Amino acid sequence: MKADPAVQRRLLDLAAVDGELARAEHRRRTLPEQAAVEEAERALRAAADAVVVAQTALSDLDRDVAKLDREVEQVRTRETRDRQLLDNGSVSAKQATDLQHELDSLERRRAVLEEEQLEVMERQEAAGIDLRHETDAHAAAQTALEDAVERRDGTLGDIGTTEARRGEERTALVAELPADLVALYDKIRAKSGVGAGELVGNRCGACRLEMDRSELRDIQGAAPDDVVRCENCGAIVVRTGK
Repeated sequence: MKADPAVQRRLLDLAAVDGELARAEHRRRTLPEQAAVEEAERALRAAADAVVVAQTALSDLDRDVAKLDREVEQVRTRETRDRQLLDNGSVSAKQATDLQHELDSLERRRAVLEEEQLEVMERQEAAGIDLRHETDAHAAAQTALEDAVERRDGTLGDIGTTEARRGEERTALVAELPADLVALYDKIRAKSGVGAGELVGNRCGACRLEMDRSELRDIQGAAPDDVVRCENCGAIVVRTGK
C-alpha cells in the first residue's frame, strides 16, 4: 500500500486521539470512584440490616413490657378486690383467712413481676439507644453513598466530555484520510491496540521495541510513500525523519 508521507504523518494524530480514547475507556472500566460507590452501597445495606435487627429487638421488648404491664395490672386489680372484701367485713373468718393468704401470694407475685418489669424496661431503654445509633449510622451511610455517587458521576461526566471531544476529532481526521489506509490502521489497532507509531531512531513508537539492523535498513530504504509496518507488532511505522 502507498500513501503520501504527509498523509501517513496524520496517522500519528489519529493514533494520539485513539490513545486518549483508549485511556478514557480504561479509566471508565477501572474507575476508583465506582469501587467507592459499590463499597458505600455494601455499607448502606449492612446499616439497613442493622436497623432492622435493632427495630426487631426493640419491638420484642415493647411487646414484653406491654405484657408485663397487663399482668401487673391484673394482679393489682385482684389485690384491690380482695382488700375491699376484707375491709367491708362481708366474708366469714375462713374466707378472710383465705383472702389474706391470696393477698400475700399476690403481693409476692406482683413484686416478682415488677422486678422483671424494671429489668425489661432497662433493656427496652438500651434497645432504643441502639436503634437511634443504628438509624444515625444508616443516615450517615446514605449520605456517604450519595457523596460517592456524586463524585463518580462527576468523573464519568469528565470522561464523557473527553470521549465526545476526541470522538469528534477522530471523525474529522478519518474524513481527511484515505479509506483504505484507515481500514488497515483500524484492523491493526483492533488486533494489537495501536495502529501506528512514529519511527524514532531504531525504535517503533507503537510497541516501543528496537528494530534489528536489517528491518531498520528495509524500512529506511523503502520509498517515502510506501506504507511500512513493524515486524514486532504489525503497526504502521510512520517515518518523520527523526
